[in-house]
Amino acid sequence: MSGSVRIMGTRGQPAGIQGFAAGIDRVVVLRDGASVHLRPIRPDDALRLVALCQRLGPRTVYQRFFSPRRLRPEEAQALANVDYRERMALVAEVGTGQEPDLVGVARYGPAAEAATADIGLVVEDGWQGLGLGPILLEELLRAGAQRGIQEFSGDVLTENRRALCLLARYTQITQSTTRYGVTSITFRRREHPAAGEYNRLWTDRVELEEHAIRRKLGAGSTP
Repeated sequence: MSGSVRIMGTRGQPAGIQGFAAGIDRVVVLRDGASVHLRPIRPDDALRLVALCQRLGPRTVYQRFFSPRRLRPEEAQALANVDYRERMALVAEVGTGQEPDLVGVARYGPAAEAATADIGLVVEDGWQGLGLGPILLEELLRAGAQRGIQEFSGDVLTENRRALCLLARYTQITQSTTRYGVTSITFRRREHPAAGEYNRLWTDRVELEEHAIRRKLGAGSTP
């Protein structure tokens, strides 16, 4: 899933680890009982980003980047260095060996257009369907809200029903259009009535996914 957000904050914030985001560092428990560490990205995560991308299946790579491309080391280095305000990235890591592995990443960052920034979210194939996507999405939107970001927009491949259902369930969608196989969505962060509600899993049943998408997105679709 990729897209953009409208930024209401100010420029000139410190770059790199000096601008490290406080308050986003905790362990969450997924549906299967696995514990995952959520934290802001660090410059030393570059190689872990490359490793994560190499482990992604071809379909997941295509849904994230809209192409079969893989992440190059120089790109990973740039993505791992953020200012934690206009460019934010959160990672989910697990300790499976001597070095922890990244199993999910959510980010936003400046785009070419004025006052906008790209947004993206990916979860490793083996960790999908366990509730990690909703957690990363909510934490990213919460971090954005704390930094003055009010409105988000994203482009999602229309065939990516899981991502569409994720946005339909966990965000307040204000506009959507579908054209040439890509659904463009404008949305805001939804305030949940109970703490931790965003960790609730969306159903895997195709019928309920389609119902949620038609209810939230169908009215704005165009051929």
